[in-house]
Amino acid sequence: MWSARTRWELAENPLARALAARRSAGATVLDLTASNPTRVGLHAPADVMALLGDAGASDYSPEPLGLPAAREAAAAEFARHGAAVEPGRVFLSASTSEAYAWLFKLLCDPGDRVLVPRPSYPLFEYLARLESVEVDRYPLSFDGEWHLPVSAVEAALTPRTRAVVIVHPNNPTGSCLKRDEAAALHELCAARGVAIVSDEVFADYAFAPDPRRAGSFAADGPALAFAMGGLSKACALPQLKAGWTAVSGPRPLREAALARLEVIGDTYLSVGTPVQRALPALLARREALAAPVRARVAANLASLREALREAPAVSLLPVEGGWSAVLRVPATVSEDERALRLLEREGVLVHPGYFFDFESGAWLVVSLLAPPEVLTAGAAAIARDCVL
Repeated sequence: MWSARTRWELAENPLARALAARRSAGATVLDLTASNPTRVGLHAPADVMALLGDAGASDYSPEPLGLPAAREAAAAEFARHGAAVEPGRVFLSASTSEAYAWLFKLLCDPGDRVLVPRPSYPLFEYLARLESVEVDRYPLSFDGEWHLPVSAVEAALTPRTRAVVIVHPNNPTGSCLKRDEAAALHELCAARGVAIVSDEVFADYAFAPDPRRAGSFAADGPALAFAMGGLSKACALPQLKAGWTAVSGPRPLREAALARLEVIGDTYLSVGTPVQRALPALLARREALAAPVRARVAANLASLREALREAPAVSLLPVEGGWSAVLRVPATVSEDERALRLLEREGVLVHPGYFFDFESGAWLVVSLLAPPEVLTAGAAAIARDCVL
């Protein structure tokens, strides 16, 4: 009866069962996995929601790629990151997840393949499968800092590869592509007729300047490329569903992509009029809305370093940006066992590394959005557990 696209393992794993049992018993959970600003005390001011009350939102004038004023505001976001993009090269979607779905529809036939990074957020396989697309992986390398080895991307390409996905900054490693890596990736993809899909939702959360860091893939290069952003991260407003994607590359490819995307957009018309009309005003307040998140993340990262200073068995990997931190822990027990033990003994919830597709070793991933007292207590518990 069911589509093969939904053939997932739906049973809860032991960590999920233990979490449900602990919560049902009323026991405390120090949640170091929370990545939703609205659940960790980082609420937008009430007047922000009033921006959705524009009287003009009662009029429905559908535009397949988004209302002109909203596309202009989104284009200005890319300009802030050094990529001058005409609004006509930007399209809106209800989220970056939906943008992925549209791009997979645009680029892939059933059975075609996309390359995604390892480690990274575990959403891609679900999004691809729902479009009857297969996922292959290329590894990020770590030698004291993270790198995208373009030779590994090339080795993973197949005749049916249609796109290479990058996450810049990556989630959860917080690593950014460097200029030389981006240039080499552009050249490779142009030569092989493969598109680049660049997820740049954390672009505003880099911790320090780095002259080596690549800019936005919204800037034109030799390969067809798509650069994504969205309200969820840029303004810490996940409850307002709006994402934006810029199309770049050789003009004939850009124009062909946009013509097809217009039909896809016209088929769905998914972005609500109120949020589109409010988008210019929301993005005008971007700095004020993102500032509490930046402050929380920076303070928590400093607290995490301090808490782990006396725990030589735990290594906090360098992080360039984003909302997460990666810990390398002793491989004396499996990641599952350690995560389960932390929850049952200490009431601390963390992500085991395999959740983000870490290939080998023993890793934990923690969110830097947690309330500071939760982060500090949780980090101390991890340090204690890793000397057992």
